[in-house]
Amino acid sequence: MQARKTFFHMNKPVVTRFAPSPTGYLHIGGARTALFNWYFAKKMGGQFRLRIEDTDRARSTDDATAAILSGMAWLGMSADADIVYQSRNADAHVAAANALLESGAAYQCYATAEEVDALKAEARENNRAFRSPYRDQTETKDAPFAVRFRVPNGETKIEDHVQGEVTWQNDSFDDLVLLRADGTPTYMLAVVVDDHDMGVTHVIRGDDHLINAGRQTQLYQALGWNVPDWAHVPLIHGPDGKKLSKRHGALGVDAYADLGYLPSGLRNYLVKLGWSFGDTEVFLNEDDLVHAFSLEGINASPARLDFDKMDFINAQHMTATDDKVLLKAALPFLEKVNNGPLSDQVSNRIFAGMPTLKPRAKTLVELADQAQYLMDIRPLEITGKTAKPLKRDGAIDLLSALTQTLKSRKDAPWTSEALQALLTDFAEQREIGFGRVGQPVRTALTGGSPSPDLSIVLALLGQDEVLGRLEDAIAAFSA
Repeated sequence: MQARKTFFHMNKPVVTRFAPSPTGYLHIGGARTALFNWYFAKKMGGQFRLRIEDTDRARSTDDATAAILSGMAWLGMSADADIVYQSRNADAHVAAANALLESGAAYQCYATAEEVDALKAEARENNRAFRSPYRDQTETKDAPFAVRFRVPNGETKIEDHVQGEVTWQNDSFDDLVLLRADGTPTYMLAVVVDDHDMGVTHVIRGDDHLINAGRQTQLYQALGWNVPDWAHVPLIHGPDGKKLSKRHGALGVDAYADLGYLPSGLRNYLVKLGWSFGDTEVFLNEDDLVHAFSLEGINASPARLDFDKMDFINAQHMTATDDKVLLKAALPFLEKVNNGPLSDQVSNRIFAGMPTLKPRAKTLVELADQAQYLMDIRPLEITGKTAKPLKRDGAIDLLSALTQTLKSRKDAPWTSEALQALLTDFAEQREIGFGRVGQPVRTALTGGSPSPDLSIVLALLGQDEVLGRLEDAIAAFSA
């Protein structure tokens, strides 16, 4: 392989495509491939197309198609034209196969499945590609036949945006089947015909398809069609450097949504997984990412899944998201922690607390956990180790005194700054460390839930709620 070159179909608009087989959810590897196609099309002012490769009717399901479309919609990707369903293009596939037959680039093969298996085994033993005994016969037979491609002599060479120059000797390719004996087209033919008919100029996909680029280039040339630009992207590996699997977290996009990642955060992470732009990791502005993206920035070596980096990038997107927008995105997670819908009062509390919640959370799940103390319903259940600060000698007396102090400032400002000054003065006047009062107060107000600085907790809960929770704790632990 040689150094990469820059080359595009300069005379026609760029058209990319994502072509999943609907046999399951949209996993992150497929999502990254789709994003590479999407961002490149946007960068070049072109079109991003979607094709559902559903010719395997035994494995393709409507539910799987819906899951893929749902995953793409959640990520914020949409096709720029109607979705193409490969199963509806069989007539075009057959027409292309017949054109290859007429030109002599394909031939009728009457070998049975058993005969083909034996011939292929013999070819492997002799370290050569499969060639049908019917390859050079001109006589037709009254028997079922498959249409096979006649691999030309010589070599096949491609220029790949990621892999560089790649060359194959044609005698290493089998004569592949284009139409099965039952008349149905094969994947290899269907992909070429569909990409041509959709006007695809750039095929960006996993490098497990690199060998297919050699075969498909031969088909394009035999049909007299322009060969698209190729960009074969290394697959994603797990943190241990091995092929990505479910144990590494090779989940569907919907699972990452359930884990509390923002669409923008996951988009940013996935597109950066194997693509580089200097030292920049975080793109909070979508236009900046579109402007920066290029196929030449895609790394030729496999990327490793890194959950710490995923969390870091998502946290940056959460911090940058408008508080009202983030509250709406977090609502399902907040309601789960709350065991039901939020009241207007609690929603307002959480909205007011966003500046303190966002820096302490990397996902929406963590944000909801951080907000639990704002949602708790009185009286709080305080038991076990959590209750220890309230059981210490003098703790309830301190809570009672602080409660009276807070009640006495009914008309004073109820801000975190004013409350911090009050708590500090309260401890100094009694010549005790701040922790002596701070720990039981925090326990009474949060029940042990994660929380920011105590003065902020008081300010966000509001005077009535604070006094109520303190009085609940005093009543429960006075004995």
